[in-house]
Amino acid sequence: MNDSPAVTDGAAPVRRPRLTLALGVTAALVLLADQASKIFAVRQLTGNVPVPVIDGWLQFRLVRNPGAAFSMATGMTWVLTIIAVVVSVVVVRISRNLGSRWWALALGFLLGGALGNLLDRLFRAPGFARGHVVDFIEYLRFPVIDFPVFNIADSSIVVAAVLIALLGIRGIGIDGTRMVG
Repeated sequence: MNDSPAVTDGAAPVRRPRLTLALGVTAALVLLADQASKIFAVRQLTGNVPVPVIDGWLQFRLVRNPGAAFSMATGMTWVLTIIAVVVSVVVVRISRNLGSRWWALALGFLLGGALGNLLDRLFRAPGFARGHVVDFIEYLRFPVIDFPVFNIADSSIVVAAVLIALLGIRGIGIDGTRMVG
């Protein structure tokens, strides 16, 4: 346990309902952008045929992913469905303790991304709670790794992870207090 005193991060206090609203709006915007882009991808892209967007750098290619990032856990779609439900419930529960705009934003990105991929797992083929996630964005210029095909939900989860890491490094808690010492 850390015995360092908690102090506010210097920002003016923000009311929790406003932060909860910010979290909800962020999550809704991510979810809307994710689902709209997946509808576009399914309607406009054919199978695994790449469509150049920025020549040599970025392309769209429709992939239906039964697993997680980098095609890990492909036989465990139902486990990934449960994980997405648990993440969503935990985010909603801890949102009651929000005292930081940055945490509201980070958790909004996380919730929107988790819900975006959860909807795919629940309602896309091959069936309920076993559906494959629609991925379609592919970067081509990563010399170190073979970058996976991904979607907006995946991107927002990564943004959330980066924000949460930065908030942790800075010692800013969900309630907006900052640990010193």
